[in-house]
Amino acid sequence: MVLALVAGFVLLVAGGESLVRGAGSLARTLGMSSLVVGLTVVSFTTSAPELAVSTDAALSGYPGLAVGNVVGSNIANILLVLGAAALFVPLAVNSQVVRADIPVMALLSVAVLLMALDGNLGRVEGALLLAALAVYVTVTVLVSRRRAKDGTAAGRVDSAVPVHGTTRARSVMADVVLVVLGTALLVAGARLLVYGASAIATALGVSDLLIGLTVVAIGTSLPELVTCVVAVLRGERDMAVGNIVGSNVFNIGAVLGLTALISPEGIAVASAALRFDLPIMVAVSLVLLPIALTKLDVARWEGALLVGFYAAYIIYLVVEATEHEALEPFSTAMLWFVIPLTVLWLLLVMIYELGTRRRGRRTGATRTKRV
Repeated sequence: MVLALVAGFVLLVAGGESLVRGAGSLARTLGMSSLVVGLTVVSFTTSAPELAVSTDAALSGYPGLAVGNVVGSNIANILLVLGAAALFVPLAVNSQVVRADIPVMALLSVAVLLMALDGNLGRVEGALLLAALAVYVTVTVLVSRRRAKDGTAAGRVDSAVPVHGTTRARSVMADVVLVVLGTALLVAGARLLVYGASAIATALGVSDLLIGLTVVAIGTSLPELVTCVVAVLRGERDMAVGNIVGSNVFNIGAVLGLTALISPEGIAVASAALRFDLPIMVAVSLVLLPIALTKLDVARWEGALLVGFYAAYIIYLVVEATEHEALEPFSTAMLWFVIPLTVLWLLLVMIYELGTRRRGRRTGATRTKRV
């Protein structure tokens, strides 16, 4: 069981890396900016493990694993992946992400919570989520191309393959091979991961929802983590943030949407996920907006705060699953002290930063008038 779990993780990471390389190179030949590559191609390919795991889990009769994987991955992407990447280098947040993409992610998170209130995500809800994703991708690409024509595209546009000759054809073929190979590895890894995780959950008497929220969610978020850290170290900070936001949008729109669409009876949503995990996913999506508005970056201390919250979240899940005596005081501390204090602090910082920027603009305008 453990061997299957480890082998599944390895195949998922290898498949995600293969997909990122191939798809990223193909995207750049189309003249996309690094931000749009992060929001679309890279984020979608790094989310392929979640798609493979959730669809396989739903069809195998483990709906809790499917829901837990998506919800847990979205929480891990923001708190763990984005926080860990910000610890290396403060992450720049492009204004396009602040104005459009982060709010889209938050709105989709709220929509999923509302759709799941009856305890099930059916085929109609799945179709609506897929349609929302299609609109999002279409608008993102069209806006990017329009800005590229006007010379205002965000990020750097690189040509990853030569423009002429046989070398370009060979490069494109190599990229296609990487994409196909990555997809095959992801499917194999997903099957091993679902088998190992469900077997361990049965042996330990732990719910498949908890396994999906923790072990599987972290495992399927590894491609995002690797991609973000590499992008940050290479100076592609826009791509790092775009990868996280795009992955979360894809997880909701495609992974949950497609899984609900192909499942004969839809996806059953556990009451525990409705009470705690789905609201946490919504809250985390909303918390990212004020963080992004502070000087339009995610600072190191904010990254440390995000990672700390993820550690607290995992501890809560483990304490709740084991019904430890520390559950009540821990829950009380998180609910009435840590979370409100942190939200208040973030709001105060956001108000202060926005006020500073407005005063700076007024000062600059006054100086210009005097000149």
